[in-house]
Amino acid sequence: QVQLVQSGGGLVQPGGSLTLSCTTSEFSLDRYAIAWFRQGTGKERYRITCFDGADGGSFSRVEGRYITSRNTAKNTVNFQMHSLKPEDTAVYYCAAEPLHEHTSDICSWGTRSDFGSWGQGTQVSVSS
Repeated sequence: QVQLVQSGGGLVQPGGSLTLSCTTSEFSLDRYAIAWFRQGTGKERYRITCFDGADGGSFSRVEGRYITSRNTAKNTVNFQMHSLKPEDTAVYYCAAEPLHEHTSDICSWGTRSDFGSWGQGTQVSVSS
């Protein structure tokens, strides 16, 4: 399993923005589906966004308040969150699963247990 390393997070005021990053030195993330999960205190961990593009290369995708991007040169996936609210306070995790014949569409059905590699988690706190 590939171990992921997260960075970013911290305390931000309501309405602010934060960027979380996820990287690994063990393998190229181009060959992995990448998802971001979050887990509030006492709550279940659930998936926020997922990308399983197998064509590699750098990309950037906007989904509402979130922008997910991959920088191939740095082997890093970034997760930008905007217009943050107090209810966004949680620990955020990146997760990865290698892409192959049976996981090419993992973002359509994959849940927490389907992703084998995880980052250590990053606390995001939204408060004034």
